[in-house]
Amino acid sequence: MSGAVPVSLVIPLRWEDDRALGGMTRYLEGLVGLADEVVVVDGSPGPLFARHADAWRRCGGRLRHLRPSGSARCANGKVAGVRTGVAAAANEKVVVADDDVRYDPAALRRVCAELDRADLVRPQNYFDPLPWHAVWDTGRTLLNRAFGHDYPGTFGLRRTAFLRMGGYDGNVLFENLELIRTVRASGGSEARPLDLYVRRLPPESGRFWSQRLRQAYDDTAQPARMALFLALGPLAGLAALRAPVLLPCGAAAVVLLAEAGRRRAGGAAVFPAAASLAAPVWVCERAVCAWPALAARLTGTGVAYAGSRLAVAAHSRGRLRRRAGGAPALREPRGGEPDGLVGAVAERPGGRGPAPAQRNGAPPRRDGASVTRQQPERPSDQ
Repeated sequence: MSGAVPVSLVIPLRWEDDRALGGMTRYLEGLVGLADEVVVVDGSPGPLFARHADAWRRCGGRLRHLRPSGSARCANGKVAGVRTGVAAAANEKVVVADDDVRYDPAALRRVCAELDRADLVRPQNYFDPLPWHAVWDTGRTLLNRAFGHDYPGTFGLRRTAFLRMGGYDGNVLFENLELIRTVRASGGSEARPLDLYVRRLPPESGRFWSQRLRQAYDDTAQPARMALFLALGPLAGLAALRAPVLLPCGAAAVVLLAEAGRRRAGGAAVFPAAASLAAPVWVCERAVCAWPALAARLTGTGVAYAGSRLAVAAHSRGRLRRRAGGAPALREPRGGEPDGLVGAVAERPGGRGPAPAQRNGAPPRRDGASVTRQQPERPSDQ
């Protein structure tokens, strides 16, 4: 189909029921006219897989419906789907998107353009519609934007760079951070355009509550961030006893930080002002959940995920560099992880020519985006 974006869009999913089948089918029908190729890697049980195959057959030959490869099997099923889909993709430019992400033509073309100059592209998700719990969780997104960048449920990838680095570890909980760190450790380049907005459907409220501990556990992969949230509860208790006026002052400061993140790169167009007001609620939630998350990490029990338990949130940058065999790594901005101190989790991770890491001649961006280029990194692990 003429005008299709030259990209393979990979959607890993594993469903236990088909409540979302109608909406996904309508979305896929639109995608096959937009993207050159759509690859759905479906780890659902057999009867559901067969039902999906029947429903999506009408989408035509541009949609490929696959089982996860046995060679890609790992504890985190999303990573298995990504590994399978990227390996099967026919295009050098690949967009990986969770099953609740909804691309429009402008966003897909923008990711494709960013992949001309980077091995990994990190867009910005926003929730639409906005039930109360999505407003709550958007407070976390705004704080991430105030300090740096958020963790989305979608990435753009250069297929050759992904295959060259051997994929990424699928036995971790925070698979998005693992992917980002692995690309950097392998000497790849990353684009983080703050103004590249991609819509995301919010989870149901029950799923939102079930994710609270698991998302807090991801902060164990970023010790400075974890220490911050562990300290907030005791500090708030001390302030309540000694100087209660500090509590509303602290809440106001959090609101102002979130509002700064909301206004970066035109974010006010997609993020509601109510989310800035909700940011202190999210901070309190994370400060409470950080303690049981730490206990689960120290005891080695980890947290439940898709029928298994995962004890490692993500591997350190130093370990990934050693695993990559000493490849030139990316120098990160001052302060370590470029995403600041506020953690987030994005729920439900064959071309030609050299990867963009080998041709870093692009000029600086002026649209709120940033590209990290290949340079020697400081020797610290964290």
